[in-house]
Amino acid sequence: MNKKYMVGFFALILVFGTLLTAGYQISYDRVTQRQAAPEQGVTDARSITAEGEAVDEDAVGAEEGYYLCEMQGFVVVYLSDRKTIYEMTEIPLTDLPEEVQQEIAAGKYIPTQDELYGFLENYSS
Repeated sequence: MNKKYMVGFFALILVFGTLLTAGYQISYDRVTQRQAAPEQGVTDARSITAEGEAVDEDAVGAEEGYYLCEMQGFVVVYLSDRKTIYEMTEIPLTDLPEEVQQEIAAGKYIPTQDELYGFLENYSS
């Protein structure tokens, strides 16, 4: 009689271990799929205008001048036409000094790409 309980106990542990392993594998697969999804989304390095049309990078380099504006609480860089998004940053507007927030709300103009990246480096960290 004691042997029956031991066999049942080990069978229960085996079933529980199998279910635990299967659950871990399923959750691991979901996490790896979620991490791989953002990498698959970016396939083209062209800028997108506010109307949704793509712009070649060669045309971007020909025009100098950028505008910093606010979109959904973050700083966004537009080309000189103020319609084409050049870069969407992860810089929250609320993290910037009040004076810079006001300049960006009005559309802060930055004349060169070097000055643009200098500004973004200063406020991104």
